[in-house]
Amino acid sequence: MSTFSLVWNYLKSKPLNMALNITLLSLGIAVITILLLFSSQLEQKINQNAKSIDLVVGAKGSPLQLILCNIFHIDFPTGNIKLNEAERIAHNRLVKKAIPLALGDSYQDYRIVGTTQDYATLYEAQLSQGAWWNKELEAVVGSNTASMLNLKIDDSFVSNHGLTKEGGQHEEQHFIVKGILKPTSTVLDNLILTSVESIWKVHEHVENTIDEVRSDKSESNQHDSTFTASSLVPSIAGGDSTKEITSMLIQYRSPMGAVMMPRLVNSQSNMQAASPAFETARLFTILGVGVEIVLGFAYVLIFISALSIFIALYNSLKERKYDLAIMRTMGASRSNLFVTIVLEGSTLTLLGSIAGLFMGHGTLLLLAALIDDVQKAGVNGFVFYITEWWILGGSLTLGFICSLLPAIQAYRTDISRVLAEN
Repeated sequence: MSTFSLVWNYLKSKPLNMALNITLLSLGIAVITILLLFSSQLEQKINQNAKSIDLVVGAKGSPLQLILCNIFHIDFPTGNIKLNEAERIAHNRLVKKAIPLALGDSYQDYRIVGTTQDYATLYEAQLSQGAWWNKELEAVVGSNTASMLNLKIDDSFVSNHGLTKEGGQHEEQHFIVKGILKPTSTVLDNLILTSVESIWKVHEHVENTIDEVRSDKSESNQHDSTFTASSLVPSIAGGDSTKEITSMLIQYRSPMGAVMMPRLVNSQSNMQAASPAFETARLFTILGVGVEIVLGFAYVLIFISALSIFIALYNSLKERKYDLAIMRTMGASRSNLFVTIVLEGSTLTLLGSIAGLFMGHGTLLLLAALIDDVQKAGVNGFVFYITEWWILGGSLTLGFICSLLPAIQAYRTDISRVLAEN
């Protein structure tokens, strides 16, 4: 009988001990795997979505909320900003490109973004079907949005006021799907894009007259703007129909913009400027605290598992001294006994590690299937990282360490004394 067969038969003879050790270790490995997959993919998505944006300009409030809402589309707007004020910032010589965003409406929990085609270009998006919008109330949908909502070219839908299904519908206006984007692995996959004029049209009913809308639009066009303006819900206070947008995404013309633009916006306007690089770093710090707590729990599980494996091997050594002595009399060397004990510990940790890795990936696949927000975040259980090999190697090292002392004692077994005692 080979050494491996001997070890496997012994482990099977104590199924409860084997199951307990494997379960404890696999739970710890699964938690670490889930955190690795989730945090790595989330960090990758965050960096990918924010890499081409130097500054976000919007209404005063929380800078982090401004970033979460206007770049990652996972929070509510801080408010609106006046179009003419936004245009003054867009015309600054330090600004290379300014892309407007108008948020506030949705369809089946998928956000509708009033913007320009520069927004899609920012993420190098391409159409898989159809064409870009040319008229009001024409829309281009992201790949995941089209798939989840079963939207096809020339389908129509009615938007909801607000970012949830509970908001009232704009039943008087119907959007028409004109294009579907290829997958980009960015936030665009979960959005519905339309022209800025479409956002105005959907909200015309809150303005006093159509003439005022045309007048405002004419005034906006008189500016030598670097972008086509868009609006969220126009201000209706006092009958004021001045157009508003939610935010602008800005790219600098030179590095000097990073020094001057945030201060200029924050000190000389009613708006605020937030740096994606700074705020995402702060977000990682906030998330890191929670990750470290969960990691600590995982390490405790792994430590308990290691201790359990050590105790099981140490106790089994006492019960198997006679068996080991018989093995020596039948020709097994001291090295054979040492390897047998080490192989037992390594086999347990190998099985626990493999089970934990599968459990971690399977859990993420299940969460993505059951929870829409996980799927929208782009977290995929089918992604594998080289770090997982380090986890596997570390587990095998742990198994070796746990079995080292029992293996040394087996190596030093005194055959004559054991046989005499029995």
